[in-house]
Amino acid sequence: MLQFPTQLQKIPSRYLQKNNDKPGKLVSFNYDTYESISYQQKSQKLTKRAIVYLPYNYSSANEYNVFYLMHGGWSDETTYLGAPDNPHPLKNILDNAIAEGKITPMIVVCPTYNNLSVQDSSDYGLALQLTDNYHNELANDLLPAIENEFSTYAENVTEQGLIDSRDHRAFCGFSMGSVTTWHVFQYCLRYFRYFFPSSGALTANAELLAKFVEKQGYRSFDFYIFAASGTADFAYSGFTAQIQAMASYKEMFKFAGNEKDGNLYYLVAPGGTHSPENALEDFYNCLIQLWKEN
Repeated sequence: MLQFPTQLQKIPSRYLQKNNDKPGKLVSFNYDTYESISYQQKSQKLTKRAIVYLPYNYSSANEYNVFYLMHGGWSDETTYLGAPDNPHPLKNILDNAIAEGKITPMIVVCPTYNNLSVQDSSDYGLALQLTDNYHNELANDLLPAIENEFSTYAENVTEQGLIDSRDHRAFCGFSMGSVTTWHVFQYCLRYFRYFFPSSGALTANAELLAKFVEKQGYRSFDFYIFAASGTADFAYSGFTAQIQAMASYKEMFKFAGNEKDGNLYYLVAPGGTHSPENALEDFYNCLIQLWKEN
């Protein structure tokens, strides 16, 4: 059960160092999908890449939870984990925190909503459209490809197999990745139980957000949202307005720092900015709470 603290925890400095004793592995994973704008017509095939983190001693004999992590603007699938030949700090954080038992061993997948160009995420208007469309690719192409290749809780990658394993899947993102997370919440509740948006709002219309849930046939106890931001983040005001509106809409959203008593929680970093460092801190606070046995 999720049980969040009353304030964001700092990443221990030692977690940023390379772990040579129990290192996880980064995999460059290619999969087929379709051009985003014309996705429904399936007229233009694309091959895209995700960077996948496999924990130390990963084995196909075991089942793993999956944490999908989306980048923000001016970014791509390598932003957080890096690439197999050039790991970024998040890999060290995962390696060290998993080795110390702070994070449960899991698979982490960093995809991209970039479409025809690695520059797509730097075009704000286009990025908004692509994040709204991303659920098509996620549900139909990335999810089945990832969970067919790696050992997860999905017994198979049929629609029903992915639905049945939704409790073992989370979606997270910072900035425009947070906007993507809200859209995944809007369209893909059947595949995900946990959502971790950070410093990127969608709408302060809480009734509309509640209707997203109802339209998909789910209820308030079928999901949990942990949100985070910083007081010096330019997105803080709008993001906070959305969370406050949701917390006030008690017909659907119940504010609580644990999964037993609610489905929505929000932690703020005093002085936190719209920066890679604060994004990593937000991710870390998600990761250390997910899928704990106690």
